[in-house]
Amino acid sequence: MSRKAELTIKFIVVGGGIAGLACAIALRRVGHRVVVLEQYSDADVSKMSHGGIRLPPNVSKVLFHWGLERALRQVSITSSAMEVEIYETGEYIGTHLWEEEVLRETGGDFLFLHHVGLRKVLYDAAIAAGAEVRAGTKVVSVSGDGPHVTLTTGETLLADVIVGADGRSSVVQQAIVGKDVFDAVPYQSLFYNTTVPAELMRADPQLAPFFKKPVETMFVWLGNNRSAVAFRIGGKDEFALHLWVPPRQKGLSDDDCWGGGLDLKEMRRQLGECEPRLLKMTKLAATPSRVQVKMVPPIEDWVDKHGRMVIIGEAAHPLPAGSLQGGAMAVEDAAVFAKLFSHLRDKDQISTFLHAFQDLREDRCASVAHTEQCNLYFQMLPAGPQQEQRDQDMRAKTAQGESVFGGGEASEQWEQLKELWGYDAEDEADDWWVKWGLLRERAKQRSLDMEAEMNAARLSSLRVRA
Repeated sequence: MSRKAELTIKFIVVGGGIAGLACAIALRRVGHRVVVLEQYSDADVSKMSHGGIRLPPNVSKVLFHWGLERALRQVSITSSAMEVEIYETGEYIGTHLWEEEVLRETGGDFLFLHHVGLRKVLYDAAIAAGAEVRAGTKVVSVSGDGPHVTLTTGETLLADVIVGADGRSSVVQQAIVGKDVFDAVPYQSLFYNTTVPAELMRADPQLAPFFKKPVETMFVWLGNNRSAVAFRIGGKDEFALHLWVPPRQKGLSDDDCWGGGLDLKEMRRQLGECEPRLLKMTKLAATPSRVQVKMVPPIEDWVDKHGRMVIIGEAAHPLPAGSLQGGAMAVEDAAVFAKLFSHLRDKDQISTFLHAFQDLREDRCASVAHTEQCNLYFQMLPAGPQQEQRDQDMRAKTAQGESVFGGGEASEQWEQLKELWGYDAEDEADDWWVKWGLLRERAKQRSLDMEAEMNAARLSSLRVRA
């Protein structure tokens, strides 16, 4: 049972994606009032929320703790292994099985599901928890001075706290930082996200073996400035396909494109030299989305000068598109944020809690962003000595019957993953409250008691003189 805040306040959450809905669920769990504003209609969101998503153990355990395990299990598949191939040739390099002991220690599972399936689970949970979610409601401006948001209709909504969960090019982020941080960074590659009907893959002799592995497996292709990931997803009989490729030729727009409008031929042209199975999958794929891949430096300010607005998720710490931890960081943010506000007794604490949230999360998120950038670089190493050494090391481990992540640089990548998965978001917030929150509250109370004693002494002195 979650601790309920002694003082309940109103939050407006700008953005109804994974970050916004997770934030709404977490805040309702501790008793606060929440209104979520999503600029797109439900129909538009359904079109845009296509493609597969991977949920590592550090986030699945949070969602399980929130009572969503059954709903998630119904729309997801539990992964047990990863298989590595060469992008250009399809050569099998090796396999890594997720260590059962590690997964047990984390308390979660590695889940594969459709993005729209995850959003529906979160949306249904937010509504069931009592949050108000307004679709087709676009925010044009926000302010932490007498916290309020203004909509395209001219309507103004008031709140005690405004949470920016509105993605990379965030309205709330721009109000706090003064610019679009994501837009100001050049992109280095493109990410395509699509799905392939499993029925069509099973009918193809070259693709059918993807479904015949002894355990549920994620497939990773390592290429020359290119990479791909594919995995079966729950909820729909489909295979998710993620592709990272170089930018297109000069003169062509590489702007982000969601919800259709892209030609499949464009994605295939970007494949470059690739193995036959990947080419076949792209010919069978649904219309993809395209997103620019950027390495965004840490954002210094997550809280506005009034201490009443904050950014979370991709608005606060954008990761490279397609990152394993993208959705996970958003849910962790929500868990920490709500845990802090479960201790709210006085509105004077609001600013302290918002700054504590950034203090607790920024190092973790910066570390994860760095790891994700390193992982992507590792997958897309340009042809040369470093790439050849990586591949030779993996081949040697496989020849010896070992995991491809059994030592060397690849082992370091795996050790970093284990550390990431073992993180407990709510424990971090509890630790802060025990070490610092209670201390500040006691210091504040002592100050009030001393002031009351001094006032009483002054009053007594005045009476004596009278």
